[in-house]
Amino acid sequence: MKPPIAKCIQYQHTLHGDVREDDFYWLKDKNNPEVIHYLEEENKYYETVMKPLEALTNELYKRMIDRVPISEENVPVKHGPYYYYTRYEKEMQYPIHARKRAEKRTQLPNTTEEIILDLNELAVEDEYLSVAALRLSSNHKRLAYLENRDGTDRYTLLIKDLNSGLLLRDTISDVYIYGSMEWSHCGNYIFYITVDENERPFQLWRHQLGTDTKNDELIYEETDETFTLFIQKSQSEKYIFIQSVSTTTSEVRMLSTETPLSTPQVIDERRDGILYYSEHWGDELLILTNENALNFKLLSCPIDQIHERKYVVPYDEERYLNGVYPFHDCLLITGRKDGLTQIWILQNGELEQLTWEEPVYTVSVLSNQSYKAEEVLIHYESSLTPETTYALDITSSTMTRLQVAPVSGEYNSSNYRQEQLWATAEDGVKVPLTVLYRKDALDKGPAPLILSGYGSYGANNDPYFSPYILPILDKGVVLVTAQVRGGSEMGRHWYEDGKMHNKRHTFTDFIAIANHLIDIGYTAPHKLAAQGGSAGGLLIGAVANMAGDLFEVMVPEVPFVDIVTTMLDTSLPLTTLEWNEWGNPNNKEEYFYMKSYSPYDNVEAKEYPHLYVTTGLNDPRVGYQEPAKWVARLRSLKTDNHDIVLKTNMGAGHFGSSGRFNALKEAAERYAFVLDKIC
Repeated sequence: MKPPIAKCIQYQHTLHGDVREDDFYWLKDKNNPEVIHYLEEENKYYETVMKPLEALTNELYKRMIDRVPISEENVPVKHGPYYYYTRYEKEMQYPIHARKRAEKRTQLPNTTEEIILDLNELAVEDEYLSVAALRLSSNHKRLAYLENRDGTDRYTLLIKDLNSGLLLRDTISDVYIYGSMEWSHCGNYIFYITVDENERPFQLWRHQLGTDTKNDELIYEETDETFTLFIQKSQSEKYIFIQSVSTTTSEVRMLSTETPLSTPQVIDERRDGILYYSEHWGDELLILTNENALNFKLLSCPIDQIHERKYVVPYDEERYLNGVYPFHDCLLITGRKDGLTQIWILQNGELEQLTWEEPVYTVSVLSNQSYKAEEVLIHYESSLTPETTYALDITSSTMTRLQVAPVSGEYNSSNYRQEQLWATAEDGVKVPLTVLYRKDALDKGPAPLILSGYGSYGANNDPYFSPYILPILDKGVVLVTAQVRGGSEMGRHWYEDGKMHNKRHTFTDFIAIANHLIDIGYTAPHKLAAQGGSAGGLLIGAVANMAGDLFEVMVPEVPFVDIVTTMLDTSLPLTTLEWNEWGNPNNKEEYFYMKSYSPYDNVEAKEYPHLYVTTGLNDPRVGYQEPAKWVARLRSLKTDNHDIVLKTNMGAGHFGSSGRFNALKEAAERYAFVLDKIC
């Protein structure tokens, strides 16, 4: 079967005196049968290309499945009279959420399990299922959760009675996926956030259980289209913080959970460029803010005098603070230092950093722990060490290891190596990268290598353990993560130096890392692959135009590649929210800067690497039309005979198939395509 050729329909965008040709603009209309036919033809071609790789795909998939433990269970977290946990059974696609009633952890082995939600019972074979934001009422009698079956960000709020096991009649549609639902203290009211026509979370509602949802009361509406709305209950569960947030500015309101009918109180009015977040601790509010503090400072004020401010600890430019975890008898702060995640505990007015044995690692504090906990659970992992849960004793500050996540099959960490290396960017900045490989992978010279990156929104690519990449490592493949500017690995400035008019740093950092890996002999261009998803797909698309000759194959997943067109279309989900990240193309200078690196606008008549491109028909974050148009333009212009495939998931969205086995099958296909080119 030959590659599909999309028809060309002449279309032009004209702005700021500039004319942009867009022969594939027609692909944005998914109600057009010709569009669906084209995507289905691309899927058929994908199957044709992948058919010779079926044996390799099945081999990788089997080895991944062999790494699935017989059972997995995370460490139970104490909350009220129960310990809550999530577990998997080997043959199950989805998790099981459960609890046990106990006063102490030592009692758990002799306590009866109660399943509060089994996602496998909700799932329909081969259909998409996403369940998010499980929230328990304060009396632990009701469970609210969000459910979605089409891959969009529009979820349905459902409430389960844990005594009867039945769902209540209170069903609410169009609720946002993240930070969108919290209970009042009495459990008679639930607060939720709905999305507008562009799937922007913008309205906060209050619902009284047992009443018609038509009578729900609108509490607050965020009218600025560049802001989104979220809610979060304080660790103490006494307050709900209502957060209006853009990429540069925030405004927080607080509402007592004990007086759910009261009016929310503004903590600080929004001011351009000032981000802050709030928590409650004892009789004080904690304020984490970037005002005159690029890497954020921690302040406090009395709960009844919220406009007063004092330092909790002195500001330190070397620490990037990004999380506050107040417990009744201690305060933990999370953040970054030296390019790694860190946890500090407040001791006598100073932050004492928790220390770890490995030089490269990721640590975090578990969410949803009891405010009055006597032990705080902490997760630790690295590229070599499976997720390990520690209990930090609040009184003595000593740590006890509770559990190491099981690894099915033979695994000896001494057979592998992890490193942190540094590459020099074109402007002289040192850029970190983490490297993982089998200890003998480099013995015979340049090795097949997969370089991954993201570099947007301040999101970080930190080391993590996955047993499912062991089959890839065991084939001698080196896996490298590029911690390029646009993330926050080195602090807030790392993010600021990779967005807006600094965005090209993200791409040139990635190219510098690729060149560094070639220069030190870790790999060679004919053995080098690149991978990135969403905004990371933009990274891969831009690098394909700028330095595609460095790579044999590239994997842009759900790639954001038509940035100018999308940022001009305010009818698309999330567009206005992104203007502070990428720029507003209605401004001339920002338009031409974005166009200078836009993957779609810069496709040329030249050779490109092999390309494995994915998308989802229902993707609300990166519309399917972006990768579809990009692939069509690449097919019409590229001068090589390299493979380019476009796989469209016709029943899912941004995150691909649901269910862990479906996800592993997709991963096996992706790796088979890549390994066929570089090994």
